[in-house]
Amino acid sequence: MMNFIKNFRKDEDGAVTVDWVVLTAAIVGLAIVAFSTIGDNTENLTNSIATEIGAVTATR
Repeated sequence: MMNFIKNFRKDEDGAVTVDWVVLTAAIVGLAIVAFSTIGDNTENLTNSIATEIGAVTATR
């Protein structure tokens, strides 16, 4: 039984897996935030451009 406990304590395979899961989750979270911000800003810019084009077209 003591051998099992000593081997279990020395085994680091699970710790590496947890590190990768945490890093992957962080990267996915940052990507979601980035895409959301880019999407919102792109929509605002598109609406501004459409408004400007509409104003130029109306004055002609």
